[in-house]
Amino acid sequence: MELAVAAEAFADHLERVRRLSPATVKAYRSDLRDLGASAGPIALEDVDLEVLRDWLWRATQRGDARSTLARRAAAARSFFSWAQEQGFVAHDPSLRLIAPKKGRTLPTVASRDSMSELLDAHRTAADSGDPLALRDHAILELLYGSGIRVSELCGLDIDDLDLDRGTARVLGKGSKERVVPFGAPARDAVRAYLTRGRPALIVRAVAATPAVMLGSRGARIGPRTVYTLVARVLAPIVGAETVGPHALRHTAATHLLDGGADLRAVQEILGHASLGTTQIYTHVSAERLTATYRLAHPRA
Repeated sequence: MELAVAAEAFADHLERVRRLSPATVKAYRSDLRDLGASAGPIALEDVDLEVLRDWLWRATQRGDARSTLARRAAAARSFFSWAQEQGFVAHDPSLRLIAPKKGRTLPTVASRDSMSELLDAHRTAADSGDPLALRDHAILELLYGSGIRVSELCGLDIDDLDLDRGTARVLGKGSKERVVPFGAPARDAVRAYLTRGRPALIVRAVAATPAVMLGSRGARIGPRTVYTLVARVLAPIVGAETVGPHALRHTAATHLLDGGADLRAVQEILGHASLGTTQIYTHVSAERLTATYRLAHPRA
């Protein structure tokens, strides 16, 4: 079996059997196609450790980040482990493949005051009754108020919302469903959008949709539209050139921990499979505390 054919079979396995998210499957497919481009037309059983090392070396030479190299090495290990289980190769050549360790980078987080000012400004804009202003306010309040991912926001249907209880049912990574809470400001913003904003957008649609968040033409909103919105309003207040919806998720998690929330509760809200993923936010909180101390204490 050729490497390229096996790689596509593996991607199909991830999508149909393991039911990983489309974004994750796309990343695996991209990494393995890059391996194929580096190795050239080669049989799967002819791929050895040197081929894999040469692949990562080429990526290093073109300036790929350490995080990219680590991800590609992980993709290769998952792929060849699967190939060995399927009997496509007798030995796993990736067992001794070592990639540079990823450097720890703390997520971008906005302060409480800046978030309050940002959301107040969008609430004022929404008071005009403009459908897109109402939608944008609801999006920002919901992303920050619940900590959900942008894909989860875009996938929300009307029946997924319980405004009386202030909860949303979302479909996360690995098609895992969970219910997340959100507060009164988000509930009020969503209710105002559903009452006055969404009806004005849905009439522009070619076909009916149960989606909560709609684009300017009345169809289900896409992640790129949400990314553009968040980047435009959040980048100036966090001082970053590139920032997206995940920054609001980071901010929500950090503010929860700052406020005394239990780490496991935050893990449940965010839908993290591992507590270790959630623990990054304890480092963010610790750094913020240290920075405050250094600014305020006379003996710092």
